[in-house]
Amino acid sequence: MAKKETQTPVPAIIDSVEALQAKMKAMREAQKKFSTYSQEQVDKIFFAAAMAANKQRIPLAKMAVAETGMGVVEDKVIKNHYAAEYIYNKYKTMKTCGVLEEDPAFGIKKVADPIGLVAAVIPTTNPTSTAIFKTLISLKTRNAIIISPHPRAKNCTIEAARIVLDAAVAAGAPEGIIGWIDVPSLELTNEVMKEADIILATGGPGMVKSAYSSGKPALGVGAGNTPVIIDDTADIRMAVNSIIHSKTFDNGMICASEQSVTVLDKVYKQVKDEFIYRGCYFLKSDEIEKVRKTIIINGALNAKIVGQSAYTIAKLAGVDVPEKTKILIGEVESVDISEEFAHEKLSPVLAMYKAKTFEEALEKSEQLIADGGYGHTSSLYINTNEKEKMAEHAARMKTCRILVNTPSSHGGIGDLYNFKLNPSLTLGCGTWGGNSVSENVGPKHLLNIKTVAERRENMLWFRTPEKVYFKKGCMPVALDELGTVMGKKKAFIVTDTFLYKNGYVNPIEQKLDEMGIQHTCFYDVAPDPTLTCAKEGTRQMLNFEPDCIIALGGGSAMDAAKIMWVMYEHPEVNFHDMAMDFIDIRKRIYTFPKMGEKAYFVAIPTSSGTGSEVTPFAIITDEEAGVKYPLADYELLPNMAIVDVDNMMSQPKGLTSASGIDVMTHALEAYASVMATDYTDGMALKAMKNVLNYLPVAYEDGTNLEARQKMADASCMAGMAFANAFLGVCHSMAHKLGAFHHLPHGVANALLLTLVMKYNAEEVPTKMGTFSQYEYPHTLARYVECANFCGIAGKNDQDTLDKFIAAIEDLKEKIGIKKTIAEYGIKEEDFLATLDEMVEQAFDDQCTGANPRYPLMSEIKELYLKAYYGK
Repeated sequence: MAKKETQTPVPAIIDSVEALQAKMKAMREAQKKFSTYSQEQVDKIFFAAAMAANKQRIPLAKMAVAETGMGVVEDKVIKNHYAAEYIYNKYKTMKTCGVLEEDPAFGIKKVADPIGLVAAVIPTTNPTSTAIFKTLISLKTRNAIIISPHPRAKNCTIEAARIVLDAAVAAGAPEGIIGWIDVPSLELTNEVMKEADIILATGGPGMVKSAYSSGKPALGVGAGNTPVIIDDTADIRMAVNSIIHSKTFDNGMICASEQSVTVLDKVYKQVKDEFIYRGCYFLKSDEIEKVRKTIIINGALNAKIVGQSAYTIAKLAGVDVPEKTKILIGEVESVDISEEFAHEKLSPVLAMYKAKTFEEALEKSEQLIADGGYGHTSSLYINTNEKEKMAEHAARMKTCRILVNTPSSHGGIGDLYNFKLNPSLTLGCGTWGGNSVSENVGPKHLLNIKTVAERRENMLWFRTPEKVYFKKGCMPVALDELGTVMGKKKAFIVTDTFLYKNGYVNPIEQKLDEMGIQHTCFYDVAPDPTLTCAKEGTRQMLNFEPDCIIALGGGSAMDAAKIMWVMYEHPEVNFHDMAMDFIDIRKRIYTFPKMGEKAYFVAIPTSSGTGSEVTPFAIITDEEAGVKYPLADYELLPNMAIVDVDNMMSQPKGLTSASGIDVMTHALEAYASVMATDYTDGMALKAMKNVLNYLPVAYEDGTNLEARQKMADASCMAGMAFANAFLGVCHSMAHKLGAFHHLPHGVANALLLTLVMKYNAEEVPTKMGTFSQYEYPHTLARYVECANFCGIAGKNDQDTLDKFIAAIEDLKEKIGIKKTIAEYGIKEEDFLATLDEMVEQAFDDQCTGANPRYPLMSEIKELYLKAYYGK
């Protein structure tokens, strides 16, 4: 028979470290059991505990005043009532157990877990109400709580805790879920703070600092030195009586209570008269000095005045005042810490300042906060139509509670004079006050929230121009829509000099003339379009004011036209911002301007390569700064694409070769991309098959209509594929190789393509691409799918890949692509001198992020070297 485990008995009196450790061990066991309770069980306990505390509000108030000699019984009754009733009312329906919220569509679930054992340090100023508050929020969150009472208030604090504990246990809570130190000492308080899971610290600055220095998470409060401004637009009677109501509440012991009042000169006498009328006493100059020496001794608050009546404090100072005096008011000038009245006083003693302007009042309040009230509370009495003054006050006050027309003691603790400030007796002061929270502490601060995040794939799309026309002779039919359907009036044509002088623009202009559409042509686009060129085109465009832009040419003309389109519609654009790289185009920092509000964009390609007519990309070079801006955003997507092979029949061999192999690279990289989808795959597969079958024919016989048509289709389909799936590291490297060594873009891609394919096909890559839909390295299988679609098959996947690569190498040879970078006349010393810079820029290229194998810079360097030397 198994031996029954015996538990260490918990001492009846907690007066030593050993007894405290045994108590906390037992409490942790109780909390472990409590952590399994349902929300229904917890809410039943929370209700019972609040009811019990509320029923004993008067006896506990009497005990507190009798034991501490501070405060007002009737006001402490309100505090106890508030701590039970308002806390229960605010949090009775709050979910603190199990699943707090769930979004199945996004796969997110938030689950509440208790923290464990809470250490609660209770101040002598609010010994019972704070104990009620902290035990209730601990019960609501399934935490155990051990209380360290102030030595001068231990009996009433322990009694408050006992009342809550007994009611909680009777309602089903584990025995011992609330505990306390019977004989409080600094040693035991430090032990509690050291061993607990979190500290709820309410008390003086020294104690709060100790809590934050304990090595455990702490929720503490900073000192309060609440400054009040009474503006000359304020309701004076309401303002003065609100201050009196607050400052006399429990003899001013709530840390949010007013410590000074700054009054605008215009209403100063009126305010002073109202204070006097309502029973406050303005100290004479000699009396002010006596009270100064009484409230602050050796730079610290005199504990003997805390929570005492104005009459008692005056008596201590040797000042004769009526026994029913509500507040002692010292009219002083200095707001420096050297002025005793500028301190927090925790008693019905108030400093009063005069200000000539609202600005001066703000400056005084700022200094008073700096004197010891950072982060706590500030107050303003004003006509609420004075929005600018209120905004300025809120901006200038470094406090976490800014109260307007509100008694600050009652307003700061929340829910009495306002609706959305959470009720609490622990008021966080943020980093200004050296605290970890800047709000009123509540149950949420005693919970660990676990977020369960299931894997989800991003929503994807397939975005194309709204209209894509293709087949020989489609251009005039498609352009007809500009007039008959859209009613366009003015068209701005963008092209290059060669196309313009060789009559490629003529059919467009003839069609526009037929429809009565005015037109002009900008034909100074260079092969690598510059910002200067784009600016000149934009200048002409702004003068002409077109409602339609027609780009005719290869990638350069379409890129230049897109840039002009942007600058025409949004002259304020910043190219540095627009060219900023992104991880996910939907989450980019820069929001691209909305396009198409002035002009409809038509793209007509004359080469079979870039696919720019259906892509959201454009590249422009600032030749003066030496910067190339690659822009990418779906706002740049043309509205209409017209793919008419009649415009492509006279492509020279070099262009046919370079642009054609570029199409193959577009298709392969789109298919291998981490963002590839079934929608892009179909386009990519058909494009690459067309290239393998028809590019050699188009290269050898440029007049072959079928070959030209198939390559035109391939270019457009590959463009739509990579417009949505993006590209990869082959393009990243080709961009830089072309930029540094002036190789045609398609040729640069061709020199790197099969090397990158081998690199990407590695089944155990150093790193894989980051995208939620990309589950594991599988690029080898993807390339095999491409090979199979193109009619290539081997005995296994690797053999199939090898045969596919051999077919691509054979294609390159047929269209005149050389084997290495070196064979294009790039000197070794020049290549090596730029290598490291090319590597880093290629790594940082926009295309790299979609590559299935995430490259290290050392790997990019190795690929460049292999491409140069042919190894």
